[in-house]
Amino acid sequence: MQTNLEHNFLLSAKGQLADKILRSCVHCGFCTATCPTYQILGDELDGPRGRIYQIKQMLEGQPVTKATLSHLDRCLACRACETTCPSGVEYSHLLEIGRSEAEKRVKRPWSQTLLRKTLLAILPFSARFDSLLKVARLFRPVLPYSLKKKIPEKIALSKLTLKNHSKKMLILDGCVQPSLSPEINHAARQVLDAIDIEPVSFSGCCGAINQHLSDEDNALILIKNNIDRLITEFDNGIDGIVMTATGCGAMFKEYPFLLQYDDAYKDKAEQVASKTFDLSEVIDTKVLKTKLDLTKDCIAVHTPCTLQHAQKQPSSIENILTACGYQLSVIKDKHLCCGSAGTYSITQPKLSQQLLQQRLTGLMVDSPDLIVTANIGCLLHLNSESTVPVKHWIEIISDNLKP
Repeated sequence: MQTNLEHNFLLSAKGQLADKILRSCVHCGFCTATCPTYQILGDELDGPRGRIYQIKQMLEGQPVTKATLSHLDRCLACRACETTCPSGVEYSHLLEIGRSEAEKRVKRPWSQTLLRKTLLAILPFSARFDSLLKVARLFRPVLPYSLKKKIPEKIALSKLTLKNHSKKMLILDGCVQPSLSPEINHAARQVLDAIDIEPVSFSGCCGAINQHLSDEDNALILIKNNIDRLITEFDNGIDGIVMTATGCGAMFKEYPFLLQYDDAYKDKAEQVASKTFDLSEVIDTKVLKTKLDLTKDCIAVHTPCTLQHAQKQPSSIENILTACGYQLSVIKDKHLCCGSAGTYSITQPKLSQQLLQQRLTGLMVDSPDLIVTANIGCLLHLNSESTVPVKHWIEIISDNLKP
């Protein structure tokens, strides 16, 4: 694709990256075939190729409208287009540049601005979020169903007695997961202990919420704080950090890209990314399957976009469950996003619900007894409308561990 970006912008690091990405696109349109929003809306401007053109026009100095920003906002950043693209277009990086620049040139409606600032003021801070969730749970019995289903009830967890092991790995608590679904990391700790890995808690937000809502400066503050703390942990003998939320894992693995021009942090970011593992990457199925009493349930696996497209692991969960002997159901359109996508279900509720119903249809084609996934956002979103239980995949393994 030929480009003629604005001169001053082209001199910046962002401008050079945008120009490189734009030039790698060959207009083929393969991306539209796997884009969830294009499939539903049928509008070229709501597909990757159309959004690329809009970003190109904006960066070349053409007028930017609220419609442009709306088309960019409706993108899930699921990265299914990147999996499909034969030219290796780094669409997600271009999208973040495009959104950031569009927000500088077009003023959002006050309601959208307020919503985004509220999300940024609450979600990355686990203590704030936990306090608000406790208040919401007090009022849960009298709330309408549409709100009640979004507020999970508090779950009592059993006390864990874990052993000491020579291999020690951090396990990220994250910002909202400890309050919404503490049973996920509880189960992960049990399973890691069973395969001779000692789990050590690590608190903090990965920075994804800020990064994806164009709050890049505060995202970098969170990221650098995580890196500084992790380097200290690694120096003290910790072998790595395990992610039970694939969105956080994808973000940690983006740290080298985000800090590639920062001489003080780029090498540290590489070290952190190299020691960041999705939970599925550290499971030893040969050891694990000898310690399980399997359920006979038929299980449908929803692989989050942040695992299959961002981290390029489309089958890791299925491979583990199959190796352990679980019965998996047939699903349709495995590549599609469920519509959760970080804060997308809040900022784009109508479209998110359409995507959710489409995804559930694909997951229920074989009438499974249970749906499993690997990301807190996907889990809560699917569970809000699913007619069968939805759990994190590590929970069913934990439930089936022999005494």
